[in-house]
Amino acid sequence: MQFLRVCLCSFLLGCPYQVFLLFSLFIAATQPSTNWHLKENARDHHTSKFSSKELIVRRGQAFTVTFNGTGQPEQNLTFIAETGPKPSKLAKTQATFGISSTMSTESWSAILQSTSSSSVSISISSPPNAVIGRYKLSVQTTSSGSSSTAILGTFVLLFNPWSSGDDVFMPNKAECEEYVLEEFGIIFAGNKNHINSFGWNFGQFQGDILNICLSMLDRSLNYRQDPATDVSHRNDPKYLGRVLSAMVNANDDQGVLLGNWSGNYEDGKSPNSWTGSGEILQNWKKSGFKPVRYGQCWVFAAVLTTVCYMKLHIPDILCLGIPTRTITNFSSAHDADGNLRVDEFYDASGNHLDRSADSIWNFHVWNESWFSRSDLGPSYSGWQVLDATPQEESGGIYQCGPASRNAIKEGDVDLDYDCPFVFAEVNADCMYWNYEATTGKKTLMFSKSTVIGQFISTKAVGRDDRVDVTIDYKYEEGSTKERDVFKKARKKLGLEDKFDPTAPTPQEIDQKPDISGRFKVAGPLEVGKDLSLILVLENLQSDAKTVHVNMTAWSTVYTRRPVHEIRKDSISATLSPKEEIQLPIKILYTEYQQQLTTDNTIQVTALCHVEGGIQVLVQRDITLDNPAIDIQVLGEAKVNKEVDVEVIFNNPIDMELMNCVLQVEGNDLLRGILEIEGNKSQL
Repeated sequence: MQFLRVCLCSFLLGCPYQVFLLFSLFIAATQPSTNWHLKENARDHHTSKFSSKELIVRRGQAFTVTFNGTGQPEQNLTFIAETGPKPSKLAKTQATFGISSTMSTESWSAILQSTSSSSVSISISSPPNAVIGRYKLSVQTTSSGSSSTAILGTFVLLFNPWSSGDDVFMPNKAECEEYVLEEFGIIFAGNKNHINSFGWNFGQFQGDILNICLSMLDRSLNYRQDPATDVSHRNDPKYLGRVLSAMVNANDDQGVLLGNWSGNYEDGKSPNSWTGSGEILQNWKKSGFKPVRYGQCWVFAAVLTTVCYMKLHIPDILCLGIPTRTITNFSSAHDADGNLRVDEFYDASGNHLDRSADSIWNFHVWNESWFSRSDLGPSYSGWQVLDATPQEESGGIYQCGPASRNAIKEGDVDLDYDCPFVFAEVNADCMYWNYEATTGKKTLMFSKSTVIGQFISTKAVGRDDRVDVTIDYKYEEGSTKERDVFKKARKKLGLEDKFDPTAPTPQEIDQKPDISGRFKVAGPLEVGKDLSLILVLENLQSDAKTVHVNMTAWSTVYTRRPVHEIRKDSISATLSPKEEIQLPIKILYTEYQQQLTTDNTIQVTALCHVEGGIQVLVQRDITLDNPAIDIQVLGEAKVNKEVDVEVIFNNPIDMELMNCVLQVEGNDLLRGILEIEGNKSQL
């Protein structure tokens, strides 16, 4: 205010020339009035859905800015765009550019749109490989050999999948809308025999999500170790994808989510109870960026999708503007020792033993992000696998990817990043062993090369249907090409010529069983209902076979880790030559009610001991559906008008339900999450 009084005083003394100089300097030393043309720029840059008063634009595309008060001709204007803690031209986190006659596609540039005595309107464009993040934009004015700089403000720069020069360019516009702008998605779960789905609110455009995602990047290990270098690499989607796959889990860096597969979630929230990413990210921020309890694979994948969707922040792919989708792999292998083989052990009673770090999950959810791979070559560009679920360390921390999906299909497991692990997830061989605890002897019951990686699924573009993308990860199961690729992968990893003392002998692999078996479902798969199954056994030989069957049923989590025993039973039968018999099995609801985990999964196993022959393992993983919730809109729904909605839930069991909570979430329909509590059901 003191400087302003000097200007007024000079004017009163009749010195208008001095007033002009002082006023010009005053404006140049402070922040000019800047019009960011938020509505027009957001429309042109596909960022209209963001509820932000800050300009959000995409790289490689021009945006308009108008500012006042320079008092200088446009030829004397120089702009400075900078991001990160130590902006540098060498690191490409700082750019200095003037007004030119044409827009450059290789560097930052500006062209004049209009000018007046009090304002200048310019169009600014960044190169298609510019660093992503929040920028400060300044203007430097030069006159009579002296210069002054004023800050115009800040804006956020995102990846641009609509620009052909960007690494994340996606030529299919419908896919671009689906994988960048869609706020609601479908995630597939269950098991290979019973695929179900549920909705997820990605919520990338909600409130403060953008700033939370930016905070995520700035809390990564890479940023903490070398902030300037980390920011300089934020032009590269493969770098950001890898960083984010680590930051979404909390194992190394106090990231967003803490994983829990124990079945006990009393000191947090069950992973099954989350319905959207917004609440998780908001809770992370409110807690002072302490890990949110708890997540499992689909939660990690959904949060990573949100961050990527936003296109706004580097912390997640959606936020950043990298096209991203969730992928569900049924019968997904976790190959802990990197030999492209999964070993499972069972005792004589048919109990699944915890003797191997390997496992086969009923399903596993990860992400695919779309970008080019200049480090590998054009044939490996396109969809890249990212996995934020902490399973195995990569580079010393829990991160996974990006692994080129094309490299996975072709068995090029020697390429960056984490291709052997992802290859095993979809195409490992399985070995099933009988283990005798008293002697320590293990006997191979059988092996299979067609179990892993089934019905790999994602949501259809523009529809809620399931699309099977298994053929994009591997050649047809059991084909010569698929086996050739598997052998190629083993050779690249040095496994073909390496002696493995744990591997089965060729004689063990070639042995043939005398009988076959399978479980058939003979009733509804619903929580609250009895579970009816049929064990079908068939004699494959021309002579009679006596079979002793040890059957067990365990509740499990979706990773197939046994939690509670539900049933143990034994039966013997003699099968005539080529005979097929059916043995009915019923597990009452009262048997499994208290044992069931929140994943609603039961593993039924029958270990068949054939007299004079090899043992046969018959197995079935059961996923029970929860009762449906019916939602009906009462009356006509209009924008900005309240509407009544009726929610109907039928109690499926013969007892009163207590402490029920109805949770409702919907973008632009409700503010936050609505929870309605009741003392009991109304049934």
